[in-house]
Amino acid sequence: MSFVKIWVHLVFATKNREQLLNKECRYDIYKHIKENCAEKGIFLQAINGYADHIHCLISLGKDQTIAKISQLIKGESSFWINQNNLTSKKFGWQDDYFAVSVSESQLETIVRYIQNQETHHSKKSFEEEVNEFMEKYGWQKIIDESA
Repeated sequence: MSFVKIWVHLVFATKNREQLLNKECRYDIYKHIKENCAEKGIFLQAINGYADHIHCLISLGKDQTIAKISQLIKGESSFWINQNNLTSKKFGWQDDYFAVSVSESQLETIVRYIQNQETHHSKKSFEEEVNEFMEKYGWQKIIDESA
């Protein structure tokens, strides 16, 4: 029997980072994503976000990839959001996403970070958060080298 336990912190933003996820619809969207993940065998430990992005803590299964999980969550949720007219205009996610592995020893810290997104973003914009991720994980260097 195979055993895989790979934790991933997945972050994705609304198309053009438009602030379409208001408080009234955010929690319905999180609930729907949780239900959809459960139906598709995706283990979602935590989900939360802000007006223009969502954070997920996921444990990958033995046959799952980050790309496939991201596609399933983003594609189905944008379809559902539009079908239920939850935003003021046609909704979509950006094609890109941010994913980083998480050590078992850091799970509680990451769950708290995800749970506290509203407080976090009352002090810091998503742009500032992205820049911190880029610096912390060396993402800017990779982007600069490919240019």
